[in-house]
Amino acid sequence: QVQLVQSGGGLVQPGGSLRLSCAASGNIFNIYDMGWYRQAPGKQLELVARITNGGNSNYDDSVKGRFTISRDNGKRSCILQMNSLRPEDTAVYYCKAEIRDLSYKVLETWGQGTLVTVSS
Repeated sequence: QVQLVQSGGGLVQPGGSLRLSCAASGNIFNIYDMGWYRQAPGKQLELVARITNGGNSNYDDSVKGRFTISRDNGKRSCILQMNSLRPEDTAVYYCKAEIRDLSYKVLETWGQGTLVTVSS
């Protein structure tokens, strides 16, 4: 069994910053791609940023230059640093990882979600 536990998020004013963290635990053999997704009220889930286990990353155009994704493979964690936040960034953010467990199955694993609200 593997799981992702998220932390961070909350309420911030426009222009502010927040940091989201995600840590994997359980019977893990390896972690491949990790990423952050978000779902705003009334909208579909969308990819925000993704990073490979080699450190290559890509971003949605709407967050390029403002958000930074990083990971620490030793700590099995992934960070999303969000700067210059805008009201349209308001959403529930989810961490996702592709994890190979000790039985060699590859599991698409999601965090529990965390609400980010950008408002004055």
